[in-house]
Amino acid sequence: MTAARAADWPVDALEVGRIGEAWGLKGGFRVLPYAEPPDALMASSRWHLEAPVDRVHVGASSVRLPPSLAVSSMRSQGDGFVAVSADVADRTAAEALRGARIFVARSSFPKVGADEYYWADLIGMTVRNRDDVVLGEVVGLLDTGPQSVLRVKGDAVEGGERLIPFVSAFVDSVDLASQRIVVDWGLDY
Repeated sequence: MTAARAADWPVDALEVGRIGEAWGLKGGFRVLPYAEPPDALMASSRWHLEAPVDRVHVGASSVRLPPSLAVSSMRSQGDGFVAVSADVADRTAAEALRGARIFVARSSFPKVGADEYYWADLIGMTVRNRDDVVLGEVVGLLDTGPQSVLRVKGDAVEGGERLIPFVSAFVDSVDLASQRIVVDWGLDY
């Protein structure tokens, strides 16, 4: 990351999606969000960009990525989403963005309701059971459709991880301030 880019980069930036193929002739482009619905992407008018990790998604042009885009609109289109930016003049410019990773400032995410959490806020939290035994740390989540599942990695689990449904039947409390989740979960589950 260049010094100029680092100065504009939000300290709380989180990766929320990537740019797909060009859409139309006027510079529109498909967006591949990592969350459904893509509330964070739709709420932010400024997206910060980084090159793709793999070279498979490199755009058709060798033009450097802009450090950020001022997004004027994003809408549902067919089975995905299409965005428009005044910074992207035409189809060629949109093609050059293909594969770019999109980051948004966490502070610009929409507020969540009571007992709702962004996955990014749960990752890294310590998970303890009702007996105050540390089960491990949240390393990720899985979306199974009807519910999310915490992936908890800890020393107590030899060579693996615990999968704990993130539902009120098993989750007693989530304390974002102390980075702690208390669950009704035994060591032998």
